[in-house]
Amino acid sequence: MVNPVKARMRAGEAALGMNIRLARSADIVRVAKTTGHDFVFIDLQHSLFSLETVGHMAQAALALGVAPLARVRSVNDPDTALLLDAGVTGIVFPDVNTAEDAKRGVAAAKFPPIGRRSVAGGYPHFDYRPLPVAEMVPALNEVTLVVCMIETRQGLANAEAIAAVEGVDVLHVGANDLLVDMGKPGQFGEPEIVAAIERVIDVANAHGKFAGIGGDRNLERQVAFIRRGARFVTTQTDMGFILAEAGRVTSALRSALAKG
Repeated sequence: MVNPVKARMRAGEAALGMNIRLARSADIVRVAKTTGHDFVFIDLQHSLFSLETVGHMAQAALALGVAPLARVRSVNDPDTALLLDAGVTGIVFPDVNTAEDAKRGVAAAKFPPIGRRSVAGGYPHFDYRPLPVAEMVPALNEVTLVVCMIETRQGLANAEAIAAVEGVDVLHVGANDLLVDMGKPGQFGEPEIVAAIERVIDVANAHGKFAGIGGDRNLERQVAFIRRGARFVTTQTDMGFILAEAGRVTSALRSALAKG
């Protein structure tokens, strides 16, 4: 079993993910695949999803070769292990400010000896085939991606310590929240946030981890960050894609009609 996000990043390429906030059907995973995304980033922090809905999306994603990731509410979210049991192959932990935060996230998402996740049986990742626990546990530990979001000045200051935590795979900059914490909401491209993202990229790479960027949708800056070394990139939300294309079509139609 291979996590396509890990495979892409280990090959030195950028893994692209679609943020899911609006859709409530596994059909959105097919759309993500068709549009060239490697993963879906199901946002349980800012949207209302039932666990069953996330499970359906995850199972569709597993079958399609798209990695299903879920952003939970915090490193203390009690649903973390349940989501992984249901087919999710990556957990995104928001607002990771210290190494201790990162350790709590790893403990919830990974089995011993790395974490403290409880073992169940009959995982959808293996099509419910019965497997020896000695094979199943390391396979699931390997396939599970742990993403720690850097979203505050405190998290930025502790980036090295967070990156040093065993079991952390990705340091992902949440540019929106980090800008708010800096007192510069919405100022994407401002030198301080660019320097912060570049620092996280360098720190992650120095510790053998991957760096991620999210929130800043500017194509030129995304390309620059990827060339700097970022490998985990969220492109846009499903809501954003729909609004952009719907607005483009209606504007073009009204413009054509206005010309007579």
